[in-house]
Amino acid sequence: MPASPGAWIVVTARNRAIDRIRRERTLARKTELLVRAEQLPETEEGPIRDERLELIFACCHPALSPEAQVALTLSLLGGLTTPEIARAFLVPEPTMAQRIVRAKRKIRDAGIPLRVPPEHLLPERVRTVLATVYLVFNAGYGPPVRRELCAEAIRLALVLATLMPDEAEVHGLHALILLHDARRDARVGADGSLVLLEDQDRGLWDEAEIAEGRRVLERALALRSPGPYQLQAAIASLHAEPAVDWAQVALLYARLAELAPSPVVQLNLAAAIGLAHGPSEGLALADSIAGLDDYYLLHATRGRFLADLDRGVEARAAYARAVELAPTEIERAFLRERLQR
Repeated sequence: MPASPGAWIVVTARNRAIDRIRRERTLARKTELLVRAEQLPETEEGPIRDERLELIFACCHPALSPEAQVALTLSLLGGLTTPEIARAFLVPEPTMAQRIVRAKRKIRDAGIPLRVPPEHLLPERVRTVLATVYLVFNAGYGPPVRRELCAEAIRLALVLATLMPDEAEVHGLHALILLHDARRDARVGADGSLVLLEDQDRGLWDEAEIAEGRRVLERALALRSPGPYQLQAAIASLHAEPAVDWAQVALLYARLAELAPSPVVQLNLAAAIGLAHGPSEGLALADSIAGLDDYYLLHATRGRFLADLDRGVEARAAYARAVELAPTEIERAFLRERLQR
């Protein structure tokens, strides 16, 4: 506790305000440079004249609901089908189809412009754009793996980082997808089967991409504005270590649960705690999570910890439920193999 809490709050608030003003001035200066770059002869590398980025910001207009923003972008930009988008959102296909139709109609009726917003509106619009880019990447990460979607998400993250160099979470997302993408070829076997982190052939990992992801993460952390994407990137960086420090991973997931609470984050925390401190602790936390009864990875996680505890009957029941709920045949085949064990 500071000796004078009131004075400490005033000083801290003043320093935060000064930092914000400096960041906004830097963003304004760099946006001006990018506008000048736009006036140069067009090339393939032009960072602003990017129709796909303009389309993302149009789809992420505040007149649309957050769910519609992400779904519409995945449909128009990522080329995902309605069933694929529905699986990403864990909602029925007809619900997603209606959501996309309504979003398209609203864009038309409201006359939403197809353009990158002015610099003073960028920070408030970026959160949904980042979520969209990450969902595009996850759709490509599979299984099954679709390299073109992964590459598109990485390219869009880089364009966003160029456009908003002082936004830490933009760099955090860029680092996160680079670190995940570095392991892409090792996640699926030659026969198309799913391969867990602990069983992956590290010789297939892209070490240069891991190094680049860590450099981008350092750039994000240097801006001293922590957020969920930076935490997830730090976790992904730990996954790329020769020996994963699961206790550290659990600490980062606990912090992520504070910043961005959700049942799925709690499940990841339970998995990390189980690997760090034993299956009993992981199982206890997994069993306390509400709202994931129809989520296959909850039952797969429970199945693993129950098997580790030699509770075979319960483990088989958990894996059987996971097989029923898994969204792809690749994942069902992996879970059936675990069930047979």
